[in-house]
Amino acid sequence: MSKNSKTPRPEVIRKALLAWWDQGHRDLPWRRTKNPYAVWLAEMMLQQTRIETVIPYYERFLRHFPTIESLARAKLDLVLKLWEGLGYYSRARNLHKAAQMVVREYEGRLPDNVRDLQKLPGVGRYTAGAVASIAFHQPAPLVDGNVIRVLCRLFCIREEPTQSAVKKKLWQLAETLVCPRRPGDFNQSLMELGAVVCKPGLPDCRICPLETFCLAKQKGLQAVLPKMPKSGKLPEYEIAVGIVFRNGRVLIAKRKAEGLLGGLWEFPGGKREAGETLEQTAAREIREETGIAVSVGPCLTVVRHAYSHFKIVLHAFLCDYLSGKAEPLECDAVKWVWPSQLKRYAFPAANHPIFARLTERAGVND
Repeated sequence: MSKNSKTPRPEVIRKALLAWWDQGHRDLPWRRTKNPYAVWLAEMMLQQTRIETVIPYYERFLRHFPTIESLARAKLDLVLKLWEGLGYYSRARNLHKAAQMVVREYEGRLPDNVRDLQKLPGVGRYTAGAVASIAFHQPAPLVDGNVIRVLCRLFCIREEPTQSAVKKKLWQLAETLVCPRRPGDFNQSLMELGAVVCKPGLPDCRICPLETFCLAKQKGLQAVLPKMPKSGKLPEYEIAVGIVFRNGRVLIAKRKAEGLLGGLWEFPGGKREAGETLEQTAAREIREETGIAVSVGPCLTVVRHAYSHFKIVLHAFLCDYLSGKAEPLECDAVKWVWPSQLKRYAFPAANHPIFARLTERAGVND
């Protein structure tokens, strides 16, 4: 932060930002309620996910699970199926675990304070602050990507916000700024400002309610702040999976509950090792995962997919069952299902193009 510039006063920032908020903001479904469960659900879904993507999932999820008790009673497979395509599936597993914990330990009512909220699986400091301030009117701060951008520009913070000392400073600023009378509205206005005005790249300073207070704007640095570390190239892995047929049915395997994509179903397979052909990879992985031997046939399709920290090129091979009993050796469960039943199970997004190719193949064979 610049030592030669006078920082804006919290009460002035609050007044300007809340006046801007009161003039109008985006009408989002979770802003039409103060139901703590609905607010919590929205905040869990919005983690690292765009608003326009979340809206239909949020609305469909609430139709199926209108209360925290109904979510706690549900089977995880159904929760994951409703989450299918939203990504970061640990959020769905944590949501389910947390709902059961709330019913068991808090009589079905979400805690109303940051400390107890953070005891719930998947609830960190940001989510706890959002729920506490929006649903329970507690003067709790929050810091997300949008807030980081606003604060770094407003206070001309030139260090990378990924540094621990800078993170601590940002949380201190957020705590100082939060309005004790309208904490939920203030926190939402701060996030809204970062989403629609103080955007990445070149912000629209002409319509910003904080333009006259913004130290970065005064110094002409608004387009270069916050200073973010350069991201490296994502590693890419080749994956081979088998669409294993036996008497017209297809073998699917359920991933172990913990870890990436935990609890989802998939076609058995895995990462290519050095010196292997893709066909050899598929046969080996199927044997190690389920205990059966297969004959690997032609490649049905190739799917490219990017996750947050790596990319994959997924090769799906048509395979015929040869011998052995399918067992969950390196997975939680295996099933032989009719191709028409695949849509009942929650699969990672990278598998969906395979469904389409199977449907086309069935049409050709008919």
